[in-house]
Amino acid sequence: MNEFLGLLFAPLSYPFMVRGLVAALIVGIVCAVLGTYVVLRGMAFLGDALAHAILPGLAIGYLVEGGARPSLFWWALGTGVLTSLGIGAITSRGQVKEDTAIGVVFAGMFALGIALISTVRSYSVDLAHFLFGNVLGVAPQDLALISIFGGGVLLLVALFYKEFMVISFDPLLAATLRMPTKFLHYLLMLMLAATIVISLQTVGVALMMAMLVTPAATAFMLTRRLFPMMVVSASIGAFSAVSGLYLSYYVNVASGAAIVLICTFIFGIVFGIKTLKGSAQVKLH
Repeated sequence: MNEFLGLLFAPLSYPFMVRGLVAALIVGIVCAVLGTYVVLRGMAFLGDALAHAILPGLAIGYLVEGGARPSLFWWALGTGVLTSLGIGAITSRGQVKEDTAIGVVFAGMFALGIALISTVRSYSVDLAHFLFGNVLGVAPQDLALISIFGGGVLLLVALFYKEFMVISFDPLLAATLRMPTKFLHYLLMLMLAATIVISLQTVGVALMMAMLVTPAATAFMLTRRLFPMMVVSASIGAFSAVSGLYLSYYVNVASGAAIVLICTFIFGIVFGIKTLKGSAQVKLH
């Protein structure tokens, strides 16, 4: 027991580890909760596109501000918001389908980001943290931004819970009830952009999609009711964030990768159990 407590509390003696743990916990919960809407509404491609489309914002912020972390956050957030609005503006015309618009904007923004990054000589060291995550490098000001925007996203989920539930499960009913579906869709896209930006330093652009989709997809296999799905998804996200950070500390692997691997492992277990149960029921009948 003493050995277990020693393993549990030893990392907490380092302030950077405590900040990383709190940041990972917030990101894990926020991503998992918002991820339920991403899974239900089939927005996974949009989430992936937004995660990569903020790259130009990071590059411009680095070039203009010299790599200051808070500045990079705001540049990335601005790019994410503009990308969300741009995709919405293109699809609202009705001439291009949403997935096509997402693909065009995503490819163009990502290419612009690569072009800008290639002009920065030291980008391989400085911007790589945002591609693959660096949760142990979370500074106090980073944690403050993550807490404020993460809390804001959860507050909006609570305020618009019923509206988001209706447009996610029954868009036709939402239209019949004359809900502001376009406003809600834009709001969800902006919340998604904010969530992606606060998750950058924790899991990075490359692994961002997994934190949004995997816990929610796992919860979707266990329940089809929205609130229980959010609770299960948030629990998986929080557990994966904390246990992944401990795993990275003791095994010396990348923290973002460790968090995502635990998420994926849990998904694999649930998927396997559900598959076995389904096969057993078929044989019984």
